[in-house]
Amino acid sequence: MDEVSREAFLRRKEAEVAESRQRSALQLLAGIDLDDMAGTLGRERERMTLRLKRTLERERQRGLRRHWSYDLNRHIALKQALDRLSGNEPAPRNGSAAKPRQQRPRARTIAARAGERG
Repeated sequence: MDEVSREAFLRRKEAEVAESRQRSALQLLAGIDLDDMAGTLGRERERMTLRLKRTLERERQRGLRRHWSYDLNRHIALKQALDRLSGNEPAPRNGSAAKPRQQRPRARTIAARAGERG
């Protein structure tokens, strides 16, 4: 298998996984079928968009409160579904992720290090 076809296969599989996440998140959380969502127009589309926004906001609040049931993958899937419904498809990822920021040392770590020195 040459490199070009391998890359195409991996991109297709990544898209299938993302769509699967969106489908399950929408069906379980909002009771919306992705195929039905794509074929709607007018008031029905607005109603689905509002429902999806409320569901996404509830998930976001769970994350902010560090609730045990919060799931980042579900949050991402809901956001992607909302973008898809709104027509704001995100740009495809090129595989080069940004370097993660370093976290600041915690207060206990700083205090422990000060105790070691002193």
